[in-house]
Amino acid sequence: MRKFLLLAIVAVLILAACAQSPTGRRQIMLFNENQLSSMGAQTFDQMKEELTISTDRQTQRYVQCIADALLKVTPEQYMGHEWEVVVFADDQVNAFALPGGKIGVYTGLLKVAENQHQLAAVMGHEIGHVMAGHANERLSRSQLVQTGLALTDAATRAANVRFQQEMMAGLGLGSQVGLLLPFSREHESEADIIGLDLMAQAGFNPEQAVDLWRNMAAASGGQRSPELLSSHPVPENRIRALQQRMPQASATYQQRRAQGNLPNCGSPGPL
Repeated sequence: MRKFLLLAIVAVLILAACAQSPTGRRQIMLFNENQLSSMGAQTFDQMKEELTISTDRQTQRYVQCIADALLKVTPEQYMGHEWEVVVFADDQVNAFALPGGKIGVYTGLLKVAENQHQLAAVMGHEIGHVMAGHANERLSRSQLVQTGLALTDAATRAANVRFQQEMMAGLGLGSQVGLLLPFSREHESEADIIGLDLMAQAGFNPEQAVDLWRNMAAASGGQRSPELLSSHPVPENRIRALQQRMPQASATYQQRRAQGNLPNCGSPGPL
């Protein structure tokens, strides 16, 4: 009876937590956004203590300029945030955005993103994760998977199922490869599309997003896991999806160009 009651509670929570992403995809959000914002701020503060912050003002202005242009075209709830943008002096080819209005860019990315348009593609992608509530959705999905595994474990133990431990290990691996990793890849693909639209609306050339991912593929030296075992789509698939969306993004960009006053963020300082 307790198991049925728990399943009923989980089902009610799922129904009550249904949401929709900016691309129209149905989502399950089980966590409070204020709580996630607080967690994001705490994580960002810890990173600022543990990592070296770039002191190059030209680089900081460059990254801040791109962030400002992108944030101006986000929905009002994000546009009104007091976003904090920090450049970390680190060779990682990466950037991130956290709930609560936090953006971090590693100087290693500036060696691969060759211009403001390419950096806008990455930063737009990261802002897209926040806009789509991907952190909440990942935590929610992980929570549901853990609950399902815990219920299965209890049921198989009660039923004295043979090879119970081996079966649970297989289910754990299966949920990772069959549920969580594909879900993560779906988030990455969705953030690519949101980021492409954002950069076009802000006045950055969306065609440069394709060049950026070609640069990223070259920078990796071809060393990557098969897509089935990866949390990210392979570059070829990302590029193909971006090219499919490109006619719409290019039309948006041309409309933005006609308005004039395009972003002109210059270039980063010495790296």
